[in-house]
Amino acid sequence: MRFSRKPMTFKKMSCSRSTISNYRNHLWFFLFACFLSWMLWIYLHYLVKLDGKNGIVFSVNNDPNDIDSDERRMSILPVPANPNESMNGETQMEETDQISVSEKDVKPENLSVVKENEQEPAVTDNERTSTEQKVQPNDSATAMTMENQQKPVGGGVEEGNRIQGMQPQNKSMTRDKKKTPVVEENGVEQGIEDESDSDACSGRYVYIHNLPRRFNEDMLKNCQSLSAWTDMCLYLSNMGLGPRLSNSERAFSNTGWYGTNQFSLEVIFHNRMKQYDCLTNNSTMASAIFVPFYAGLDVARYLWYDKELKDTASTDLSKWLSQQPEWKEMWGRNHFAVAGRISWDFRRQTMILSQWGNGLMYLPAFKNMTMLTIESSPWHRNDFGVPYPTYFHPSNDKEVYQWQNKMRSQRRRYLFSFVGAPRPNLPDSIRNQIIDQCSASRRKCKLLECGLVGSNCHRPVNVMKMFQSSVFCLQPPGDSYTRRSAFDSILAGCIPVFFHPGSAYVQYSWHLPKNYKKYSVFIPGNSVRNGNVSIEKILNRIPRHEVVAMREEVIRLIPKVIYANPKSRLETLEDAFDIAVKSVLERVETVRRDMKEGRSSSFAFDEEMSWKYYLLGTDSDKHEWDPFFDKNHTNF
Repeated sequence: MRFSRKPMTFKKMSCSRSTISNYRNHLWFFLFACFLSWMLWIYLHYLVKLDGKNGIVFSVNNDPNDIDSDERRMSILPVPANPNESMNGETQMEETDQISVSEKDVKPENLSVVKENEQEPAVTDNERTSTEQKVQPNDSATAMTMENQQKPVGGGVEEGNRIQGMQPQNKSMTRDKKKTPVVEENGVEQGIEDESDSDACSGRYVYIHNLPRRFNEDMLKNCQSLSAWTDMCLYLSNMGLGPRLSNSERAFSNTGWYGTNQFSLEVIFHNRMKQYDCLTNNSTMASAIFVPFYAGLDVARYLWYDKELKDTASTDLSKWLSQQPEWKEMWGRNHFAVAGRISWDFRRQTMILSQWGNGLMYLPAFKNMTMLTIESSPWHRNDFGVPYPTYFHPSNDKEVYQWQNKMRSQRRRYLFSFVGAPRPNLPDSIRNQIIDQCSASRRKCKLLECGLVGSNCHRPVNVMKMFQSSVFCLQPPGDSYTRRSAFDSILAGCIPVFFHPGSAYVQYSWHLPKNYKKYSVFIPGNSVRNGNVSIEKILNRIPRHEVVAMREEVIRLIPKVIYANPKSRLETLEDAFDIAVKSVLERVETVRRDMKEGRSSSFAFDEEMSWKYYLLGTDSDKHEWDPFFDKNHTNF
């Protein structure tokens, strides 16, 4: 059989230019698709890490739908060398139209309950000592495990009718200062700073009065009686911060956020004071003396019920203080205390108990002291405004930097927004007009009205998400001049818009810039009430570069208006507590110097012009805000 050996032939393929061009186009399309996939992976990678698990975050805002669409922002996040580990704990509650904590925002596992039949661990007599008189409460982690005033007030474990203190777990809080043992009268040995280290605390020593327990700790034991409508036991957990908030909706950071009640500042401040780095148990060395009286929690029990008891605790404490040897040095002018409600809750001017509040601020002892309140009186010289507690209580600088960078990169789709309820019982209130203007603006304004049944404005996550998506946040007065919402808006990087100078400018001069135009917008409330202005038009006319500058200033203010977690401390940043204590020390030193020199410059001004004196340094010059503080024509 023969086989043919014909050569193999191949069909010649066409190699025209059109065919080559088609293959080349397919190749470029494939490479471009790979490039887009790679860029998408990079975007998702950095988006996941935006909350700050990496030390450096690069963020750019290019959203064409944003109010700030032509803004490109890059932020580099600094990282402390040895940041503290984050801790849990949190609380919150806002004015009646503002914010409360929803069960969905709370992690119940953070609130462990001790049954009533369980006993506390035995504590020896040698372990019983007062944190109120410790020199350095941070010298050992075990120091905070002591009972009574050694344990943090308002800790996170509820035992029967009281809240058991949480123990600090951050060893980085400890300091390596030498201690000289000092034996007190009760035989308990406490440490005091070695003289070689005393210069760092010169002029900064604070002594904490060891008050009878009825003036503070007993209120926490009976926390169920503190409010007829709110479970204050929940909100006073975690050393006054309240229940921890989850970040399921990505409105917060992963750590440092709590459902904090707006009236819990006394407990938070007391626990921060116990961590102060220049405490002394020798009152003669102290530059100032702290009185840890929970005045706000006390009066809140009797605002609506048992009104005959409203003045009992404050009157008794006034007598107790005047009998102490520390009082006679300056007759109380070196004492300070925190009253965690607005000033008007402590300024009842008559003996008619059915009227609102008690008369604490008018008692002779408290008139000599420096009183810190969340809203001060513009017509009195002895109380000073400090920020409302917000939801954010960071444990270290890194958490603050991460949050600031997150706010810089937020997409803000609304020109302005308002969270609140109308005030039909207040004829001079401008809230109805603000709600009407916001509703009319539609796409430019976001409204979260709290007066409606089923409103979600009492969930912190809803409020923070709305503020984070807004360029400006309206802050009209409510039942009084101030609102916690103003500090929530600053925390969200939203520029506050005020309608009365008493809402911030004359209130928080220790914490906010005197040049209010750097961080806020002021629109006189009378103009809104009379229908003479359009809020939308005023805000739209502000040049974009000014808006950018104001927002950056607002974000820079965040550390100054928050209270760090009492379980730790910020490394380099000063928070609201640090600024308040430093300002108190400066004020006390001025008064002490005046007393030595026989002068009274600290009190040589018309008390009704206190707002002007503290703002301008004089009470005589005329000012554009005089009509706002005319007591005969005062309105909101």
